[in-house]
Amino acid sequence: MITATGVSWRYGANPVIDGVSVTARPGRVLGLIGPNGSGKTTLLRLLYGALRGGTGQVVVDGDELPTLAAREAARRLAVVVQDTSGDTALTVAELVLLGRGPHLSTFQRTGRTDHEIAARCLARVGAAQLGARAVAGLSGGERQRVLIARALAQQATHLLLDEPTNHLDIRYQHEILQLVRDLGTCSIVVLHDLNLAARYCDDLVLLGAGGVAAAGTVDEVLDPAVLEPVYGIGVRRLDLEGAIHLLFHPIEQAVRERSVA
Repeated sequence: MITATGVSWRYGANPVIDGVSVTARPGRVLGLIGPNGSGKTTLLRLLYGALRGGTGQVVVDGDELPTLAAREAARRLAVVVQDTSGDTALTVAELVLLGRGPHLSTFQRTGRTDHEIAARCLARVGAAQLGARAVAGLSGGERQRVLIARALAQQATHLLLDEPTNHLDIRYQHEILQLVRDLGTCSIVVLHDLNLAARYCDDLVLLGAGGVAAAGTVDEVLDPAVLEPVYGIGVRRLDLEGAIHLLFHPIEQAVRERSVA
């Protein structure tokens, strides 16, 4: 479980998030949603310790995050950030093997078991054929899948992902998020697509104006009355065969439709 209480962060005099509290529960996928600039990535970075110097408290399985040694933190928290691996000289297999680092002693080299785990993780994200390729030569979508494979190889108890569907076509967007859901770990994912959030998340935190605009289950948060004032767009919700589908249209149209009704 990851619990954040009253966390705040500012860039200079500008607050990005202010007094935010969230809880990510074991075996569930928590989605962080909200408009651009609402602080989703900033909050995620606070939750895994990439940002220091803010206020508030982050606790991972009962331990305050700053008290965890780097190796122990890496055994608990696996992170997939926006792709920055394009200029590395590593092969795909070598990059995924880096995920085994938290499980090795200081001078220990990777062994057969580590290579087998890395290969399985590449296969799980549909990238088994990429092992010998140079990371620098991959497409954006291929790199994204490889970064997720590296996080899986880490075998951490928590998985945090910043817009993992970026650069992926529709098929892999769904396959990757279904994979995250099937892992059964405590997962936190930043998403822009609310329909993907509806399908693959259990709980949602909606950020807006520097704070939490709503938090709860997918059913509770994906309410047009909740979403419209935060996103500034009309929302129509359809519940079909047990699944939520959202349709969007200009806010003026939403006002006209309500007045006619």
